Amino acid sequence: MSKYLTFPALTLAMACAVPALAADLTVISFGGANKAAQVKAFYQPWEANGSGKIVAGEYNGEMARVKAMVDTNSVSWNLVEVESPELARGCDEGMFEELDPALFGNPADFVEGAIQPCGVGFFVWSTVLAYNADKLSSAPSGWADFWDTEKFPGKRGLRKGAKYTLEFALMADGVAPKEVYSVLATKEGQDRAFAKLDQIKPSIQWWEAGAQPPQFLASGDVVMSSAYNGRIAAVQNESNLKVVWNGGIYDFDAWAIPMGAKDKDAAQQFIAFSVKPEQQKIYSENIAYGPANKKAVALLDPKLLKDMPTTPENIANQVAMDVTFWADYGEQLEQRFNAWAARN
Repeated sequence: MSKYLTFPALTLAMACAVPALAADLTVISFGGANKAAQVKAFYQPWEANGSGKIVAGEYNGEMARVKAMVDTNSVSWNLVEVESPELARGCDEGMFEELDPALFGNPADFVEGAIQPCGVGFFVWSTVLAYNADKLSSAPSGWADFWDTEKFPGKRGLRKGAKYTLEFALMADGVAPKEVYSVLATKEGQDRAFAKLDQIKPSIQWWEAGAQPPQFLASGDVVMSSAYNGRIAAVQNESNLKVVWNGGIYDFDAWAIPMGAKDKDAAQQFIAFSVKPEQQKIYSENIAYGPANKKAVALLDPKLLKDMPTTPENIANQVAMDVTFWADYGEQLEQRFNAWAARN
């Protein structure tokens, strides 16, 4: 690609730097502490700039809702927060608009993989093992301990879905983090993951919303849980909840524009605004998720970096979410998981 902008691209870039006619944007996120950080970092500054009003909504990642809107030409959302596998699958299936990468800055400034054809990652997060240190006599060190109901008796929290849960089951069964997806891509590996889940099925308390694991842990309903690292960090000042980074799975959350949404240009400008270093800094100051724009790291207080999934010591034994794997196998594995979970 030429390092010099063509005239049309230059015009576009200049236009992007100036807010267009203000449009009200309906922005759908996963809610909770994550949404609260987005309000401070993105929504309020955007409105203060005179760029338009943000109508903020929430969901739990149900792609069926997006698909129904797109299929019936009744799209009422301008932007939706999605995890990487759903972004890839939705892009393949024509559920999301393709974006112009030139609008979002130099790709070299971003964590690799942040800028995708149909979306832009705006933070990096991890699903990790979390526990309440007030409730355990010793600290778990990884997923093998999570499965050890003799040493750590009590309920365990897991997200109700195949994604993350199957990877954790394989790691608990001795599969090295870097080999998880090659094993899970085989029939034997899938059977192995479900067999491992069978071992603790009576002890599992399922969660669906990110706010639930810290609540379950604080109340003592569960002794350990998979959890989003930022949700745990958000309550660490008033609790003794702790994170085990070993065996965590890190991923981006990205903005995507549903196919057929109105005000696509304004929505793309909002995305570009949200990944500017200053906005990224404010976001990461309000929740312990790593900035997608690497230029924001230098702006952050070093004390905050210890809780970020992207610091070298925290990421060393984590697994990068394999987007291609979940785009290829997600549908069949989620169906198998739902059937398995429904059985007594």
